[in-house]
Amino acid sequence: MRKWFSFPIKEGVTSQQAHCDLPDGTFERECGKEGFFGPATHMYHQHAPTGWIDWEGDLRPHAFDTNNIADTGDNPLTAPLLLSNSNVKVRIWRCHQNMDYLVRNGDGDDCLFVHEGAGSLYCDYGHLTFRDGDYLIIPRSTNWRIEPNSPVTLLMIEATNGSYMGAERGIVGDHAIFDPAMLEHPRMDERFLAQQQKEGQWEVYLKSRNAMNRITYPFNPLDAVGWKGELTVFRLNWRDIRPLMSHRYHLPPSAHTTFVANGFIICTFVPRPIESDPGALKVPFYHNNDDYDEVIFYHKGEFFSRDNIHPGMVTHHPCGFPHGPHPKAFEAGAKAKKKQTDEVAVMIDTRMPLDLGEAAKQTEVDDYVMSWCTPLEASPTKRNKEMKE
Repeated sequence: MRKWFSFPIKEGVTSQQAHCDLPDGTFERECGKEGFFGPATHMYHQHAPTGWIDWEGDLRPHAFDTNNIADTGDNPLTAPLLLSNSNVKVRIWRCHQNMDYLVRNGDGDDCLFVHEGAGSLYCDYGHLTFRDGDYLIIPRSTNWRIEPNSPVTLLMIEATNGSYMGAERGIVGDHAIFDPAMLEHPRMDERFLAQQQKEGQWEVYLKSRNAMNRITYPFNPLDAVGWKGELTVFRLNWRDIRPLMSHRYHLPPSAHTTFVANGFIICTFVPRPIESDPGALKVPFYHNNDDYDEVIFYHKGEFFSRDNIHPGMVTHHPCGFPHGPHPKAFEAGAKAKKKQTDEVAVMIDTRMPLDLGEAAKQTEVDDYVMSWCTPLEASPTKRNKEMKE
């Protein structure tokens, strides 16, 4: 058996309660193990931990504008790769017309987040409608295709060699955040039975071991007439999520966990009241990112901890350095101007470092790393460039 060393110590000037009533003129930084689940220490600094004025090297924070990813074909299994490691692959895929073939991912479960559009999903289990803001969880090796009612953009998150499961809710119970009764599964309705009548050959594209196979059938493989069991495709919309809240304490991102897979978690940030206690932090606290890479896909709304971020963008903060709100966001939080957030975002925290795919490299916002600088702070590189000009 193993157990973390535990000996809470106070040294120097500190607050009594984490994330509340910070000593005047200080910035709090949380140093923790295993994300927000392990032992932690809170540092109180005279300067913002993200107050760098220059950065050289590839560990820097990244931002990508996925709106600029070019369409590279209609097959979701070959969609442009944004980020990946041995546990997860993140892609962006756009679909403008009905799929007249099936796809089947043999490498892992898929989580499809519908950023834009609406339509119908047809799969082994039946027919399921979807709209913007839906999560669609598709078990490994499920045959599926979609028919969009309007152009669809999907954030595709593959749990490579893994499965999606629910998060342990502890003392708040299994009905907190979202009731499992909210989950919708495909139905063998009239539309599903009608699509079985389409005659001719059907192709199934099977991705397995990162290689593509094409299998041809003389009939539609979605020809099931019934099923029973617990394994199925299901749908959950962010509008069905009722977040945990505290008016006196800023909860860590892990409180908003939606799905858990091998080596990573998916959290959903949805609109909620901002902390009203005068002494409570009202923006995400500065914290070390030493064990997990953090990725956020921005779906809609105004993102209260970031500047110059719009829907369809992705930020990636590699492990190994502190991160937190941008200066303007921190200042606005201190003034308590907003009473409620209106952002919707999907966060992916990965235990293993992520590699940048070509889609990320081609759409990176180059100056994102310097977005934590205040107007009076500029990098030596930038100042030298301005002097030459």
